[in-house]
Amino acid sequence: MERSGNTILITGGATGIGLALARRFLSAGNEVIICGRKEDTLEEAKKSNPGLHVYRSDVSREDERIKLLETVKRNFPKLNVLLNNAAISRELRLDAGEPWSETKTEIETNLDAPIHLSELFAGHLVGQHAPVIFVTTSGLAHIPRAFAPIYCATKAALHSFTLSLRHQFKPLGIEVIEICPPHVDTDLGAPGRNKAGIPVDTFADAVMVELEKGSLEITYGYSTKAANASRAEKKELFKVLNGE
Repeated sequence: MERSGNTILITGGATGIGLALARRFLSAGNEVIICGRKEDTLEEAKKSNPGLHVYRSDVSREDERIKLLETVKRNFPKLNVLLNNAAISRELRLDAGEPWSETKTEIETNLDAPIHLSELFAGHLVGQHAPVIFVTTSGLAHIPRAFAPIYCATKAALHSFTLSLRHQFKPLGIEVIEICPPHVDTDLGAPGRNKAGIPVDTFADAVMVELEKGSLEITYGYSTKAANASRAEKKELFKVLNGE
């Protein structure tokens, strides 16, 4: 990925890792658009970072994804980078009889959206200079925490999808980069829930270093360990992670 001169769309970009990367891309001389579901959060991000462009968009919905494509193409015809980052993480007892709608929304946000958006934007990106698609997965794609089964399953599926996407899009000249965070201190799941995670700025800085190196799969700390673990190591790490 080229360091500057890009036009970048980040889903779920108003908070957490998405916003941290948006700030770094902006300061490096890129035009950055962020989208999210909450108008007030988007406006707060824009107020703190006046150069950002913001759009309210619920990417869990097919019609909103299509509308996002049309809007961004019209207003930012030089868009050449899509960063799929939006996600929901919930604790869930699979035997609790929860209404399916909550799980459906989590799957639609975490998996449907990045798959569909990658397909939707491909035709536009292929005609741009140095096009890139990012996919944010998780160290939990490799070793799940059982209390968040849907989140972990969607991230595992997204990791697999990213490998296929990279293979299919390489002949088109579209670079596909996976960002695989460890436990990071963000508000994913609930405010204050991830205080044990590494600082979000520490991870975002590490991502930028890896982009300078040309890395296509960016891991850090525990996610590096999880991604590269043997089958036996993963079994033991699962036990530790889930208190067995």
